[in-house]
Amino acid sequence: MHIVFVIAAFIAILAVALICIFLFAQGLPTIFEIGPSKFLLGQKWTPTNSNPAFGILPMILGSIYVTAGAILLGVPIGLFMAVFMARMCPGPLYRIIKPAINLMAGVPSVIYGFFGMMVLVPMIFDAFGKKFDMMSGDSMLAASILLGIMILPTIISIAETNLRAVPQELYEAAVALGASHERTVFKVLLPAAKSGVMAAIVLGIGRAIGETMAVKMVVGNQAVFRLPHEFLKGVRTMTTNIVIEMGYVEHGSLHNGALIATGVVLFVFIMLINALFSILNNEKASQ
Repeated sequence: MHIVFVIAAFIAILAVALICIFLFAQGLPTIFEIGPSKFLLGQKWTPTNSNPAFGILPMILGSIYVTAGAILLGVPIGLFMAVFMARMCPGPLYRIIKPAINLMAGVPSVIYGFFGMMVLVPMIFDAFGKKFDMMSGDSMLAASILLGIMILPTIISIAETNLRAVPQELYEAAVALGASHERTVFKVLLPAAKSGVMAAIVLGIGRAIGETMAVKMVVGNQAVFRLPHEFLKGVRTMTTNIVIEMGYVEHGSLHNGALIATGVVLFVFIMLINALFSILNNEKASQ
């Protein structure tokens, strides 16, 4: 069994390494051919023009805006829900909520996208369309709400597991010193499970920034530069840019390389998020 486990671990590491090698080997030459500043800071994406331009700054900002909106919505709800399920939820109600959360995690992203397209988009258009002259409800707001819902199962499940893993002695000691149940949960148990809770948040962010199909169906897919206050307008994220254009692009062309390079940027984003999480964890462990 030791050999089996070593082989399994080696295969997992090899798979990640091969993905990295493919992305960087295909994407980095394209970035340098276009020019790093033109590629990362350019505001025009016109690959089919006679004078093509490959600037992905609108897509980078679109990914950041949509992910930030999802975090603002999904993280507080997910954490409060995890605390409720771990320490406050009655048994009969827990037996209903827990399978529902697990079911949410198993729903395909295209179903979430269909829900967003048929429910969220019309609701947003009815609420803000006339006031802000919206052409449709497809917007960053719709994508953020949808992603906030989609990351809930990840955050809730991991945070709840870590809250339940905190030794019961900590709870009993705090209550014995006169702390209320709620104060003990939020002031003692939640800080004790901080590392696991942070992991839940990071995984939720990774799910949000890497989501494609559901976002594509509600975000508007407009490859234009947007400012943060234009949250009711459509935008294109890095993932949707890849999935929209990869199907018809000529293999080996500069356009194809630019799409792969967009995947490199997205991969680096996720690596930076994980690295930041590791640094924060190491600092807390040293303290």
